[in-house]
Amino acid sequence: MEKIKKAIMPVAGFGTRFLPVTKAQPKEMLPIVDKPIIQYLVEEAVAAGIEEIIFVTGRGKRAIEDHFDYLFELEHNLAEKNKLDRLKEIYKLPSLAKYAFVRQPKPLGDGDAILKARHLIGNEPCAILFGDDIVDFKKPCISQLMDVFEKYGDPVVAIEKIPQKDVCRFGVIKPNQISERIYEIKDIVEKPAIKDAPSDLSIVGKYIITSDVFYELEKVKPGKDGEIRLADALKALVKKKAVYGYEFEGKRYDCGSKLGFLQATVDFALKHKEVSGEFKDYLKSLKL
Repeated sequence: MEKIKKAIMPVAGFGTRFLPVTKAQPKEMLPIVDKPIIQYLVEEAVAAGIEEIIFVTGRGKRAIEDHFDYLFELEHNLAEKNKLDRLKEIYKLPSLAKYAFVRQPKPLGDGDAILKARHLIGNEPCAILFGDDIVDFKKPCISQLMDVFEKYGDPVVAIEKIPQKDVCRFGVIKPNQISERIYEIKDIVEKPAIKDAPSDLSIVGKYIITSDVFYELEKVKPGKDGEIRLADALKALVKKKAVYGYEFEGKRYDCGSKLGFLQATVDFALKHKEVSGEFKDYLKSLKL
């Protein structure tokens, strides 16, 4: 099975749920303690063996490119002041992986964003990680999906069980369980009514895709909003070949929502070696 070496990270969205802070700052650069959301995703991909990261960016996303680049003035200042721990943290970022940046000129959907990176992927399988979903677990979520891909050789989608009352907010799969945590996806229903939901298994923003997905993305018609969706391409593909869903291990944080972002901030702060103790004491002192 061909090793997966590349990951696409679509980061061109406006982040409207976090306005006004995202008017001039990419949502993906919002910090969880002392690292931006996008760094957690890059570190996940690298820990899984990914060697190349392709960011699909848009207007106002320059800060992401700067974050993963060298900054001589800052590095020199930290070295002069003997702040070697800080220097080590920022100096490693450019060398975590090879980076490429592709622009999505117009907001025409996540599927259109992924197509913008196709020329850098060719016919290789690759990973996709969206900027909203952080999964905390000792084994990276994308690595878990790679294991399933190595077994079956077909596209794999990260899925999780959600409360039945929430199915109307997500893309939900019609599953055929084939082993523990692994399902063959028979259909994908976007934001179904509770009574019409085919399951309580929703799609999370992490995928392993093959060239078949790119072919479907090229053929899929834009929705009423004029946007091309990855979910529509996968919905078409499941009628032609196997696409798998994997119920990953770990705790997911939806950092595209204010509540999920705050939950991630609290939980990661409680594990942070510099602030965990004092932060825990502070939380205990609150009279909630």
